Amino acid sequence: MKGIILAGGLGTRLYPITKVISKQLLSVYDKPMIYYPLSLLMMSEIREILIISTPKDLPMYKNLLGDGRALGLKLSYEEQSYPNGLAQAFVIGEKFIGKDNVCLVLGDNIFYGQGFSSVIRSSIKRTEKEEKATIFGFYVKDPERYGVVSFNSSQEVTKIEEKPVNPKSNYAVVGLYFYPNKVIEVAKEIKPSERGEYEITEVNNIFLSKKKLYVELMDKEFVWLDTGTHDSLLEASNFIQAIEKRQGLKIACLEEIALKKRFINKLELKKVIKPIINTEYGKYLKNKNL
Repeated sequence: MKGIILAGGLGTRLYPITKVISKQLLSVYDKPMIYYPLSLLMMSEIREILIISTPKDLPMYKNLLGDGRALGLKLSYEEQSYPNGLAQAFVIGEKFIGKDNVCLVLGDNIFYGQGFSSVIRSSIKRTEKEEKATIFGFYVKDPERYGVVSFNSSQEVTKIEEKPVNPKSNYAVVGLYFYPNKVIEVAKEIKPSERGEYEITEVNNIFLSKKKLYVELMDKEFVWLDTGTHDSLLEASNFIQAIEKRQGLKIACLEEIALKKRFINKLELKKVIKPIINTEYGKYLKNKNL
């Protein structure tokens, strides 16, 4: 399975910060925002990853992450000249995906929780064995801001609605999706919505109509943070700070994950640490792993 991180968009809700820098490069406590979705893919043992962003911002991602070899990854980059919807990622990434299945994660979403890796492994297995798509629902108080999962009286999923005026449930679809390879053809077939976007919700409804969509409802032991506003960005930073201070561990430390997953060895990690040895981040890596 391959991974795509969608890190485009205009970031208008975070203006004026995003006037000069991509939203997904902003700091969430002590790391760039994109580290968090990238760490999720790495924990899922997905090592071939495509990062999609704007022509203006893409060079900054390349400067930050390079080709991925220092992390034992293979990173590719593609441009999305204008934010025409999430489903466009599969058309832009068609050559990259090839004949593989794919996981799409939004660059401004953060996930945390014990046992989450097990949920991810089940999603990957479901996609590979049953050719089913998996999306995730999370209970929120303001579902009208999101794609919303609708249920019938038997609690079966009946429809996904995009930003409904009158939501039929409080379960929002979060920015993490697993799809079989046929998602490419599905994405090519959909038409722009009234908003002029190629909606991921339409893709999900097509899989649902074919009984090939599984909705994983995340319970209270999992945390989902959408960092798209000033308040939510601050809340995410405070959450990460609290967890790291309490546990003495860094969340989304890419080099540590790469070592634990054996994507790199200790000698390769030493080379990464050497130029940053006097930073807090470098000292953490040295003390924890060498």
